[in-house]
Amino acid sequence: MSSGPLPSDRAPGLMLSPRATVAAEAILGTHVVIHAGAQVHAGAEIQDGAVIGKAPRLGARSDAPEPEPAPTVLESGSVVCCGAVLVAGAHVGDGAIIGDHAFVRELAVIGSEAVVGHGGAIGRGVRIGRRVRLQNSVVIAPGWDVGEEADVGPGVMTTTERWHPDEPDDRPRGGRIGARARIGAGVVLMPGVEIGVGAVVGAGAVVRESVPDGATAVGLPARLLG
Repeated sequence: MSSGPLPSDRAPGLMLSPRATVAAEAILGTHVVIHAGAQVHAGAEIQDGAVIGKAPRLGARSDAPEPEPAPTVLESGSVVCCGAVLVAGAHVGDGAIIGDHAFVRELAVIGSEAVVGHGGAIGRGVRIGRRVRLQNSVVIAPGWDVGEEADVGPGVMTTTERWHPDEPDDRPRGGRIGARARIGAGVVLMPGVEIGVGAVVGAGAVVRESVPDGATAVGLPARLLG
């Protein structure tokens, strides 16, 4: 028998792998696809057309490490909205929301009560802290972490350098957005940058150097105020 998703009578159009675990209390929309290894806890909600646990596919020129099998986990009260895709190994904490058409890569961890807005893209191995708010179309590249309760405006893009397979931690050079930081719309954060705890970055800034705790940076390139 195939281990891939198979038709199920639990919800209209549901494709459910026999090797997935879905709690009876989970809420499933129409035309949902749940792949092998997925773990959907009680009270989690998967809306119409979402895909949970798809296998990662690397491009021919990618130098990212080959993915290892890992479960895709939706904790209690989490919500995956319409058309969102979670790659195998993603982990969504309790009460977190993955917005419509968002994309969450393998090994990414979304903290409890965090929100990933419409069209967001979360890279491989990214860590999103508790109660973070990523507004629409935010890109968090591999190698980046976002501290708890940070607020990241629409269209923000973090960038990263290429993978270095010989490095011990096997992660690309990214950066960090500190807890309770506020990042304005359309900001670009360059590799290696750290945005301090409670720091503020004004809309449209290109940040090439780290911003200290509690400081404010604006402009292109960004400069500290005061």
